[in-house]
Amino acid sequence: MAATKRDYYEVLGVGRSSSSEELARAYRKLALKYHPDSNRDDDDAITKFKEAAEAYEVLSDQEKRARYDQYGHAGVDGRGGFQDVGDIFEAFGDVFSGTIFETFFGSQSRGPRVRRGADIRCDVTLDLEEAAKGARKQVSLTRYDKCQQCEGTGAEAGSEPQICPRCRGQGQVVQATGILRVQTTCPQCRGNKRIISKPCKKCDGSGLQPREVLLEVAIPAGVDDGMRVRITGEGQPSPDGGPAGDAYCFIHVRQHKIFRRDGSDLIVQVPLGYSQAALGTKFEIPTLDGRKTIDIPAGTESGEVFQLRGYGMPDPRSGARGDLLVQTFIEVPKKLSARQAELLRELAELDHEHVTPHRKTFLERMWDHFRPASETNDKSKST
Repeated sequence: MAATKRDYYEVLGVGRSSSSEELARAYRKLALKYHPDSNRDDDDAITKFKEAAEAYEVLSDQEKRARYDQYGHAGVDGRGGFQDVGDIFEAFGDVFSGTIFETFFGSQSRGPRVRRGADIRCDVTLDLEEAAKGARKQVSLTRYDKCQQCEGTGAEAGSEPQICPRCRGQGQVVQATGILRVQTTCPQCRGNKRIISKPCKKCDGSGLQPREVLLEVAIPAGVDDGMRVRITGEGQPSPDGGPAGDAYCFIHVRQHKIFRRDGSDLIVQVPLGYSQAALGTKFEIPTLDGRKTIDIPAGTESGEVFQLRGYGMPDPRSGARGDLLVQTFIEVPKKLSARQAELLRELAELDHEHVTPHRKTFLERMWDHFRPASETNDKSKST
């Protein structure tokens, strides 16, 4: 089924960099065009109506959109889609509210909407080794729980919240002018559905109090800097009895002293002496799994890369490991012993390379540099 699905951006007719507002506008336009009330005998229109809703359901969620952009339909695990047209209005009623959509079709709400709690952010910092193997970390976040004094009602002891007389406990009101109907937040209760005449002094009528919560989060192997882990249901509670929000744990990976990361691959630079590079050698390198010896062939040049498959970082979704890329560079010593200098000069003579004489003083080299060319030529002829 996933193989036959159209690209979600193509379904909505938008670009991959479209903003949330552009996505909502495109979705409203398609919903108006293919609305079931206008296409009662057109099964194809209803299918397109559901297809547009599925595309918007994924792309309007930042986390799902990021997974879809990276992995396509497989990244959202087939979780898009609605079984019933009514479910679409239940999910996206706010997208249609106050639009021309209600001019012709009215409100599609099936009753008071229950609001979901807000999401919470927390952060965790890992070493590269922890990111490679996965870890369990304790994180701290501040969550609002039910006020113990008023038991979450928001009202002072001896009083109770009253249902808002303006919206009758709906949290929203509909203003009608002719055939135009516009649904807005109730101005009297501000969407809270209730009126509190005597607010609780401890929570100031909110019914909630801040509390620090410690959670243990499982970090999957292979996470990278900037990724986030979702902790379902550990966000803020709903203000009206709905589901709680989620906590999102943002990952920070410390810079490693040896390895540099490029996606699932790791890069390590190793220094070679010129004799090792010229003659070849066996070289012991570090990996995340311990030390490993590799063969450096004779004639290796500075900047050459040797690939060790499967010694990189695991993919957080598939578990497949990347590679370790060993990049060589020729290390030139700054200090030489007398014997080393002698041998190098012999090598230079064999290679017919010009090098500065060992005992030539600085003044001699300076005069050679500034001596007129004619004098230099005469001196070379005389010798």
